[in-house]
Amino acid sequence: MIKRIPTQQAKVGMYIEAFGGAWMDNPFWKKSLKLETDKDLQILLSSAIKQITIDTLKGSDVEVSIASVIDQDVFAKPTPEVVKSKISTADERVKAKKIISESKQAVASMFDDIRMGKTLDSEFATPFIEQISTSLDRNAGALLSLLSIKNKDDYTYMHSVAVCVLMIRLGRELKLSEAEIKHAGAAGLMHDLGKIKVSESILNKPGALNTEEFNHIKQHPELGHALLVKAQVLNPITLNVCLHHHEKVDGSGYPHQLKADDISIFAKMAAVCDVYDAVTSNRPYKAGWPPGVALQRMAQWTGHFDDAIFKAFVKCLGIYPVGSFVGLKSGRLGAVVDQGSNSLLTPIVKVFYSTKYNHYLPVEIIDLSKKNVKDEILGIEDPLLWGIHNVSEYLD
Repeated sequence: MIKRIPTQQAKVGMYIEAFGGAWMDNPFWKKSLKLETDKDLQILLSSAIKQITIDTLKGSDVEVSIASVIDQDVFAKPTPEVVKSKISTADERVKAKKIISESKQAVASMFDDIRMGKTLDSEFATPFIEQISTSLDRNAGALLSLLSIKNKDDYTYMHSVAVCVLMIRLGRELKLSEAEIKHAGAAGLMHDLGKIKVSESILNKPGALNTEEFNHIKQHPELGHALLVKAQVLNPITLNVCLHHHEKVDGSGYPHQLKADDISIFAKMAAVCDVYDAVTSNRPYKAGWPPGVALQRMAQWTGHFDDAIFKAFVKCLGIYPVGSFVGLKSGRLGAVVDQGSNSLLTPIVKVFYSTKYNHYLPVEIIDLSKKNVKDEILGIEDPLLWGIHNVSEYLD
């Protein structure tokens, strides 16, 4: 099958049938060829060629887009909570940063208390869950855009806060009761408690774990469950999420290899939220995936997540979540700063770079859902390939 794609979507293994642009811009001086090596790919990406035509019968295809994997009903008008931002993203980010900082400190204190064998107040999480809920009400994108900002020393605590935020957001999309949403958020804060029993050298290892190390880290759900019981945290939702957030619907998860019908809705929610935050976070040994790329790849993991839960997750974040770096049909690049009012495919984008002229542009905010706006998103872009290292600055 012949396809015309942006050069930035090229990957090793593709067969290029034709190069777009002037013949002098072709770095290979060939009409067609197969990208055999990373060096070939980098030569192409460094060239002035902006589009290529590929033959998928002779080589690899483009990565499956989230739009082709998720049912079309997900693209319908977003739920009211997604689109009714009561204050600007920039203003809410100031408040959200404080909420995240305070929540992270509370989680760190909670982990320390449990390390020392203290019992835990079952309501300790309530004020933070209420603050997070209120922030999501005012402008969900602001808080969500901050979740991937972590460092080596506070990763576990920030990950716990992030999963809490995502559980609350997802719980609302699933129309859970307020009590259930509160418990889901608390479960998110405590789901990885067992990692306090795992060696830091394993948690932060810069590379793949060996079999012994992986078997050790797989014990953390049961270790966490035991710690919660010892600390007299007896809420069944919290205990269930802690124990089963690594189960998969096809039965290949751990620790009990449960299948779909045996996994609670809360553990299914946590499985999605936990993985999404992990893969979008920067670690000392690995850069996080952009939000949109993470959703694309997770959508292809057959047997991992519950379909209905994952679709709800996509719907509450957006096909292009806040913080996504996207390329537009007009040849401009920008960051998604909020969701639009008509479709998950038409968010609000802050554009600031031209791919045609390879330079920065005056910042412009474009609501792609407006009828008078003719531009559209072509796909997710990697900002580093364009020499852009400061996308987060454009979210303020």
